[in-house]
Amino acid sequence: MNLTISIQVSVDGVMQANGGNNDELDPGFTRGGWAIPTGDAESFAYIVSTWQRADAFLLGRKTYGLFAEYWGRQSDESNPFSGAMNPRPKYVVSNTLADPEWANTTVISGDIAAGIRNLKTQTGGELVVVGSGMLARWLLENELVDEINLIVCPVIVGDGLRLFPQQGKDFALELISSKVFPTGVLAQTYRPTGRPTYA
Repeated sequence: MNLTISIQVSVDGVMQANGGNNDELDPGFTRGGWAIPTGDAESFAYIVSTWQRADAFLLGRKTYGLFAEYWGRQSDESNPFSGAMNPRPKYVVSNTLADPEWANTTVISGDIAAGIRNLKTQTGGELVVVGSGMLARWLLENELVDEINLIVCPVIVGDGLRLFPQQGKDFALELISSKVFPTGVLAQTYRPTGRPTYA
């Protein structure tokens, strides 16, 4: 399976609290809810398509908990997000979650890198990481990512946790596709191609 990170970021790279503040996850953070501009049906449809094309989802522990609490309780399968996630396999990276209640969930624990490499050896399909910013960072650092789908929202948040760390590995990227939506949202898909060349 190809592993794709699909994540919303601000122009300054913030990934934290794109949909809104959560007092438990984002104590003291007041700039949440900066994602897709209101009324942007085209970029919303694009995000829906990235969820619906997934063959399985890979989630970090915090994102999994949020999604299970919300999308996992949705019985209306016409909702594009719960309709995509509920019937598909979900893999959650956690050394503390033992008995997940959300149907079709498998916990990856212990040697996380080996568990994900094993998933990637399965024939065909796309394993999609949505949200899960810290997991996305870790996957990239461990060179487990096949594609990065950045949905860049037209806002500078100026605070909050950023997707890419101040220091880390360097990667050359090949641009696979690029779309600009009327509200200024930019969707870019990249494929890591090894180390960059420096002048």
